[in-house]
Amino acid sequence: MAINRSNGEMDKELWETAEKLRGPVEAAEYKHIVLGLLFLKYMSDAFEQRRQELEELTRDPDSPYYCGDDEEEREFILTDRDEYYSENVLYVPEEARWKHLQANATSPQIGTKIDEAMRTVEDENPEQLKGLMYTRYSGIPQDTLEGLLNQFADIDLGDEDQDTFGRVYEYFIKEFAREEGQRGGEFYTPKHVVELLVEVLEPYEGKVFDPFCGSGGMFVQSKKFIERHDGNEESISVYGQEINNAVLRICKMNLFIRGIEGKIKLGDSIRDDQHKGLKADRVITNPPFNMSEWGKDVVADDDPRFQYGMPPSNNANFAYMQHMIHHTTDDGMVGTVMANGSMSVQGVEGDIREEIIEDDLLDAVISLPKELFFTTSIPVCLWIMSLDKEGDEYRDRSGETLFVDARGMYEEIDRTQNTLTNEHIEEIADTVRAYRGEDGVGEYEDQTGFCKVETKDEIAANQYIITPGRYVGIEEDDGDDVPFEVKMEELSAELREEFRRSDELQQDIEESLGEVGF
Repeated sequence: MAINRSNGEMDKELWETAEKLRGPVEAAEYKHIVLGLLFLKYMSDAFEQRRQELEELTRDPDSPYYCGDDEEEREFILTDRDEYYSENVLYVPEEARWKHLQANATSPQIGTKIDEAMRTVEDENPEQLKGLMYTRYSGIPQDTLEGLLNQFADIDLGDEDQDTFGRVYEYFIKEFAREEGQRGGEFYTPKHVVELLVEVLEPYEGKVFDPFCGSGGMFVQSKKFIERHDGNEESISVYGQEINNAVLRICKMNLFIRGIEGKIKLGDSIRDDQHKGLKADRVITNPPFNMSEWGKDVVADDDPRFQYGMPPSNNANFAYMQHMIHHTTDDGMVGTVMANGSMSVQGVEGDIREEIIEDDLLDAVISLPKELFFTTSIPVCLWIMSLDKEGDEYRDRSGETLFVDARGMYEEIDRTQNTLTNEHIEEIADTVRAYRGEDGVGEYEDQTGFCKVETKDEIAANQYIITPGRYVGIEEDDGDDVPFEVKMEELSAELREEFRRSDELQQDIEESLGEVGF
């Protein structure tokens, strides 16, 4: 495949060819087959590149590796694991190298050979790869594996395009999420949404934590943010937790390909917090929306994470949010995707929202356009929380919250899919930066219909409802500054709360009747 094609064209062609090869394999299974092979190809290419470099050094009279005609010494150097580890390259035994597998691609036993290759390379590098390699290729049709081996053989990890594999891997993750629909939300947040979150949170240094990390997109974009702003990649350390072991494996592969070392743990963040004691400078995440049965029945009433109140058992939004706050440093920030209902729901959740606002943590709320996610049609927003607005490095923002209504900022991809362009991301992020008082983005000004800074008192006067459209108004005043869509969102949230109360009441009545024998 010609390297002179655009990145987008190559990624798309690779995906379309891989899809044609899928045959009878289920999409969820095929995801791990393809991503596992891409990961092995990455390791094999990196190994071959380093091996070639060492080979040339052993023949260079000016090199300390020079061996002359001593083939035994040369072979010792070429098989010395430390010579690969010193350059952050894993040692890949011959039977696990891509060219060996490709040479055996027509064998009826190719699936078994790939399984053995995966085990071999994991055994060779246990510290880095323990439990990471996928080994269920033996049941996959031979022609599917042959096609994939030949297809991926043409992707070259050369000096001129070091990010090829990371980009292709990310593209495949996105397309698998699109294909799996709702299930895809378990491991993928659209890149443009992640980029916006990261641009707003500005993770220049310190600890970055994602308690619902999926495939690791928040970490990848944090690294890219630092690269774009000429920062030091080693200035951040990443921490994550993921409940699904298969998704955790994808995440670790994704980070490995990007050269990111992370402390990523397996487990349910609420029921089995694997990062107790962690305080992160930036918490950036996209938790599952409106998750029911999140674990209220197993957490202690005095769990220190729930300082603002115990959320209802049928919706995890404010359990997740308080978990994030708990894991943030005293001067850190939280940025999270949330379902729009979180901005206006009343009852217990409304009380928790009120406490968060009264504690002056809410820094900004951003309403996003519809249909940004192909895993859900639920409208979403971004909550940005700062734990020390008073002592912020830019300016004291005590008692202030920025509202941004970005629902109209999108580019339509097709009838059911929208995206944020780079221009949209920049405009929204610069608005937040101007509000914070950062240099280089101009003075902040309220813009009717787009952004408005309000006080805690004004939010309290609005029953602690934080839907941006309620505050920014509309460009042409029709006598009511609250747009119809905003009213509908708020009314829907209120209706859901009434349904919840009704369900709880019914359950209480049934339990009481049961106690008296009915």
